[in-house]
Order: sequence, then C-alpha cells, then structure tokens
Amino acid sequence: MLKDLIYADTYNYKGTVHHQFADLAHLFSRLQDSRAEQGGASLAVYYGQEKVVDIYVGKKSASEEWSEDTMAMCYSTGKGILATLAHILVSEGRLDYRQPIADYWPEFAEHGKSKITLADILSHRSGLYDVRNVIAQASEMADWDHMLNVMASATPRFKPNSNYAYQALTYGWLLGGLIEKATQQNLSDLMNQYLVEPLQLDGAYFGVPQDQLSRIAKPLEKPNTKRKPSTTQVAQQKQKKPKISFSDRIIQYSGQNPDDFIDAMIPKGMKGFSFFDDRVLTQPIPAANGVFTARSLAKIYAMMAHYGQFESRQFIKPLVFKQLSQIQSYDRDKVMPIPMHWRLGYHRVITLGKSAKNGFGHMGYNGSGAWCDPERKLSFAYTHNYPVGSITGDYRLWSLSQEALRCVDHINNGKKGWF
Repeated sequence: MLKDLIYADTYNYKGTVHHQFADLAHLFSRLQDSRAEQGGASLAVYYGQEKVVDIYVGKKSASEEWSEDTMAMCYSTGKGILATLAHILVSEGRLDYRQPIADYWPEFAEHGKSKITLADILSHRSGLYDVRNVIAQASEMADWDHMLNVMASATPRFKPNSNYAYQALTYGWLLGGLIEKATQQNLSDLMNQYLVEPLQLDGAYFGVPQDQLSRIAKPLEKPNTKRKPSTTQVAQQKQKKPKISFSDRIIQYSGQNPDDFIDAMIPKGMKGFSFFDDRVLTQPIPAANGVFTARSLAKIYAMMAHYGQFESRQFIKPLVFKQLSQIQSYDRDKVMPIPMHWRLGYHRVITLGKSAKNGFGHMGYNGSGAWCDPERKLSFAYTHNYPVGSITGDYRLWSLSQEALRCVDHINNGKKGWF
C-alpha cells in the first residue's frame, strides 16, 4: 500500500483548486489513485468565504464516472448538519437548549424522560443510545413515524445528564423528532428553508426525493475472482478466528463494555438491511443516511467557520454559537473508544498531528467527514463510495484534514509544520 501511495499519480482528479491548496489536491489524488476503479470521491474546501478546492475522481458506479454533482451517503457525517439546523432554530427562537423535550413532545415524558433537554441529546448524555433492544428488526428504521413512537416510549440506560454515550442511530430520531414536534414542520421543508435555499446548496438530504436517487454514488461490488474452496478448506476456515478490524481492536483494548457499543451501533436484522437500498434512501434516518455533495457540506461548515454567518446573512446568533461550540466533556463516553470532546452536536477534528483546538464537525462510519475551524476560517468536506467502515474515521480523512490545516498554516505563517 505504501508503494502505491508513493508512486501514485498526483494529478488524477477533475475540478478546480486554488494554487495555495495544490498540495492538498495532490494528496487527494495519491490517496485515491490506486483504487480509482473501486469507487470515487469528492473533496471540497472553503477558506475565508471562497471555495478553494472542489475536486473529484473515480467511479460513481460500475458504468458511471463520478461527476461534479454526484452525491454520497455519508452515515454519521449528517449528524453535524442536523445539529446545525437545530442551532439555527435556537437562534430563531423556535427551540431552546434547556427546555425539556416533553414540553414540545408530551409523549416523550414517559419512563423518566420528562427532564431531558435538547442540550442532552446534542451532547449524547440522554442515556437513550440503545437501538438494538428497542426494535426487533433493522427494517423498522425506515419508518419515520414508527421510530418517533419508539423513541417516545424508550427508557434511558442511565440517569439523563449523569454520563455520556454516543447515540449512534437514535440521535436522528431524537433530534429530528424534536425539531418536527417543536416547529410543526417536516424535516425536509426545514432543511430547505434554513439551509438549502439560503446557501444555494446543490445536494443535502435526509430522505432523498425519487428524482434525485440517480445522483447517488453506491459502493461497487468487488469482482469474485476466488475459486470455490474445497471441503477441507471450508473446514479449516471455520476453525480460524475471524480477523479483528482496527476499530474492533480499539474497543477490545479500551476497557469499555462491548455490549454498549453493540446496542448503540448494531440493530437486530442488519444482514437483511442496506442503507443503500433505494427505498431506505428515500426515508429519513438522519443519524445514518444523510446524502450530500462535498461542496454542500463544505459550504454549511463555511458558515460555521465564520461563527454562524455567511456573506451578509447571520444564520446563528453569536451567543448561540458560543454555546454550541463549548466542549461538554473531555472524557471517553460509553460507546466511542476514544475521547470525542463532544460539543452540542459535533466532535473534535481528528488529524495526523495538527491541532484545531476550536475546530469541530462530524465524521461518518465510512470515513466521510466535514468540519470547520473558525480560527483558521476554514471548512472541509470529504465524501466517497468506497466499501470501508470504521467508527473512528479513516486514514484518508485524517490525512486530508491534516493537509488542509497545513496549507492554511503555510498561508498564514509561511510554514506548514506537522503539529
């Protein structure tokens, strides 16, 4: 893999790049070059309020090339966008961080939830992280109204506001349900009203319209080149222990209870369920199936990189921005194996060394991610359709985030540095 990276093509991409970010584009090319036939990717960056990187490469499907308007399903990267919508609604006076959710959603008060607030959901301290034991089949996740009823009747696994546990899947129904109950509007209309139309986004959905499904990049099937194993080989394979992924090793050595991770992340019946099924993509599962272009994600975070303002419009009031960007916990929670430094709906920026101490955003299970650094006036988004999975992101995301910060530091300080 290292050899492939060293000798990879540094100009294997389409799109536009400001010359001060050329090194970032070259890295993007090297990271994707050896697997250009396995899928595709997009990278978008804003510096100041100027789009300085807007590039893409690879395949959208087995028969289609990735194009400038290709969208990708981004798993948990969408959590940050849903949180941003909530913060705009707080600024508009339609939501309040400290008001009990049950004031907007009376049924939610059941089973000790009467005092849970919007802030508790955004910072993952509600205790409502368990999805595995509240639904019988993963297919139920594609029924929005049903899942809101499930959340309303759920029981917290710990006393709310006494601990932290990443709400990997439940977050979307908890926050999205609250938003709908408080505003009496559906989520897609609110997205259009407060983000898509004012920012002129070209692709940002929780629940994709039928006429937009063809724009979505899906994982390419790997060709089956292996010969059918013999009976002896099958028996030997059964005796071998399954390979442990990097993420599994982190959990294994973290000392955390693996049941918390499984209950938060893996609903029953996942073998028969796909987030990439067209029927599922048309339904909102906001914690997991948000669909975006990289340039839309980067533009939303460009607004956040300017403390809630973009061009002449103030989307988020200064006091609200101060609240949303404060770190709620420096400790590791019950689900994630590394400290995430949760803000209200976002986590820290993970890199290969560079610090963005006041930066925040959200990454997705497949290694997509989007974030901002208000100190540097920088926003970043990376999307793809490669068949990878990791709860702590992906080395390509970390590497590209690192290089984006290095490019800006070179502009500001005359040197890149590694830390």
